[in-house]
Amino acid sequence: MRKEMMAAAGAGLAIALAIGGGALWVNKGSHIDLQGGIQKVRVQGLDDAAAIIVDMRIINEAKVPLVVRAVRMILTDEKGRELEGQVVAEADAKRFLDYYVALGPKYNDTLKTRERIGAGQTVDRMVAARFELPEAQVRTRKRLRIHIEDVDGAVSELAEQPAP
Repeated sequence: MRKEMMAAAGAGLAIALAIGGGALWVNKGSHIDLQGGIQKVRVQGLDDAAAIIVDMRIINEAKVPLVVRAVRMILTDEKGRELEGQVVAEADAKRFLDYYVALGPKYNDTLKTRERIGAGQTVDRMVAARFELPEAQVRTRKRLRIHIEDVDGAVSELAEQPAP
């Protein structure tokens, strides 16, 4: 009797796991989780601060579009403190890069609020931000992340890969 009950419980567990796994597989693309990464980071010292320009590739692997609610740039300094930069608008980023020609041209459009990234779409964008830190501290950062929030509340982050 005990062996029969164990066999029935095992079979029931296997069926429940199969149903749960199938449900997860069917809904795999219904939530937003952006992929991609930071391609290039450019730093420019200012009088009492520093500016960071990040070029990135964003891949929306979901079956639903992403509509950007907010974009934030977060820097982790060498002491482990997280600091949020003041994100710069498209027009200001263009003027900034035109003025500081040593940084190179503006390669990509700025990732903007209300921008739509379609299902399965890959886009190259940039984000520029000002940090109230000296350039030397920005260059010795531990980590840099771009925090992208969807209008429905989903949050994704693209992080800079540490130097080898």
